[in-house]
Amino acid sequence: MTDTRRWFWLGGIVLLFLFVYLLHAILTPFLVALLLAYMGDPLADRLEKAGLSRTLSVVAVFTLFTLILLALLLVLVPMLAKQLFRLYELAPQMLDWLQHTALPWAQAKFGLADGFWKFDKVKAAISEHMGQTGDIVGIVLSKATASSLALIGLITNLVLIPVVCFYLLRDWDVMMGKVRSLLPRHREGQIVKLAGECHEVLGAFIRGQLLVMVALGVIYAAGLMLVGLELGLLIGVIAGLAAIVPYMGFVIGIGAALIAGLFQFGGDLYPMMGIIAVFMVGQALEGMVLTPLLVGDRIGLHPVAVIFAILAGGELFGFTGILLALPVAAVIMVLVRHVHDLYKDSDIYGGMGDPEL
Repeated sequence: MTDTRRWFWLGGIVLLFLFVYLLHAILTPFLVALLLAYMGDPLADRLEKAGLSRTLSVVAVFTLFTLILLALLLVLVPMLAKQLFRLYELAPQMLDWLQHTALPWAQAKFGLADGFWKFDKVKAAISEHMGQTGDIVGIVLSKATASSLALIGLITNLVLIPVVCFYLLRDWDVMMGKVRSLLPRHREGQIVKLAGECHEVLGAFIRGQLLVMVALGVIYAAGLMLVGLELGLLIGVIAGLAAIVPYMGFVIGIGAALIAGLFQFGGDLYPMMGIIAVFMVGQALEGMVLTPLLVGDRIGLHPVAVIFAILAGGELFGFTGILLALPVAAVIMVLVRHVHDLYKDSDIYGGMGDPEL
C-alpha cells in the first residue's frame, strides 16, 4: 500500500470516529433501527422467496416486531414493575436478615471481629424513602416534562426508530447492492469475503445469542416461579440478559436466586434444591440444545472481547458506543484473524528472510 493510500484510509478512520463523537447524541435511533433491520432482513428474505413482495414481507416482519413489543409492554413490563416495587419494599427486611442472621453466622464460622458488619445507616437510608414508592411515577413525569425540548426529542426518537427501520428493511438488499457496486473492482472479491466473515460472526452473535438470551430468560423465570420464588421473574430476566456473555447469566442468576431463596425460605432444603435444579437444567439446555441449534458452529466473539467492547464503547460514546461495540469488535476480530494468517504465511514467521538477521 502506498503512502497516499495509507493516509487516505487513516484520514477516513479519523473522520469516522470524529463523526460518531460529534453526532453520537442523535445516532441512537438510527443505530437501533439499523440493528432491527439487520435482524429482520433474513426473515423478510425468506418471505420474499415464498412469493410475497418485498413490501409485504417487510410489513409482515414489522407486524411481528410490533406484536412482540406490545406483548412486552402489556404483559412483561407491568409484572417486572411489580417485582421491582416488591424488591424495594423487601430491601430493609433483607438487610435485617443479613445483619441478624446471615452475617452473624458467617462471623462465628470464620472468626470475624465484632462490629465488622454495619448496616444501620444503609437500612435507615432505604427505610427513609419507603414512603416515596407511590410517588415514583409523578417524579418521572415531572423530570420528563421539565424540559419541553427534551420531551419533544424523546418522542421524536421513539417515532423515528420504526420509520427508519421500515425503510432500511425495505431497501436493505438494494443498499447492499449499491455499496458493492462502489467497491474497487480489483478488491471487490477480497472485501466481499471479509464482509461475509464479519456478517457470519456478527449474525451468529446477535441473532443467535439474543435468541439464546431470550430462551434462557424464559426458562429461568418460569422455573423459579414454579419453585415459588417471589422474585423469580425479575431474577430470571436479569439472568437471561446477563447471558450475553456465556456463563455470566448462570453465575449472576443462581447467586441472586440462592440469596433470595435463603431469605424467603429460610434455608429449607427442597426449595433451594429446586432453585439449583432450575439453573442446572437451563445450563444443560443451553449447552446441548440452544447454542448448537440457534448459534451453531459459527465462530462467535470471545466473552472477554464482548465485555471489553461493551465497556469501551460505553465509555467512549455512551449508549451509541454500546450499540456500535459489537459490530466494531466483529470487524476487528476478522481483520486480526487475517493479519494472523498473513503473518503465518510471511517470511518473518517462516524464517525465509536474511539468515544473518
